Amino acid sequence: MKKIKARCEWAGTDQLYVDYHDNEWGMPVHDDRKLFEFLLLESAQAGLSWIIILRKRENYRKAFDGFDPEKIALYDAEKVEELLRNPGIIRNRKKIESAINNARCFLEVRKEFGSFDKYIWSFTGGRPLVNAWQEMAELPATSPESDKLCKDLKKRGFKFLGSTTCYSHMQATGMVNDHITCCFRYKQVQG
Repeated sequence: MKKIKARCEWAGTDQLYVDYHDNEWGMPVHDDRKLFEFLLLESAQAGLSWIIILRKRENYRKAFDGFDPEKIALYDAEKVEELLRNPGIIRNRKKIESAINNARCFLEVRKEFGSFDKYIWSFTGGRPLVNAWQEMAELPATSPESDKLCKDLKKRGFKFLGSTTCYSHMQATGMVNDHITCCFRYKQVQG
């Protein structure tokens, strides 16, 4: 009989969710392009289920030039119209325009700090915040750190990135370990 791994309940049984949980969620990310990918996807997800975004992730990768912020920052009105006709992504003008705006802001932050990684990880002191939740109901939607990050991103001109979205970004990129303690990934993502 095959032993079933204990994992966070939200992963459910959808294989895409399970793979995302088991291989990505909560792993510390320090690559600027990957950090930008999660920012773009998290802002696209606002008001929607994350599984919708995961199912469209490859379409986003193709539509948004592999999440290359330099290329996205150069998108013009014609490109926005092209993206609005793309059924493989969320066709919301404000979200598409915010992705372009956020790419430009991302590049400014990177120029100022040397890397976006250095900037964003400063909100957790450069290392993951490790929580010890026993069950999913304990997980917060925001934190003091996500509130500060959100406020600073907004000050820098970023859009569609509220505190809840910022906290989701922090969870996804391993800035905070919110795997529940009985999950097999809880200790793994800590190194």
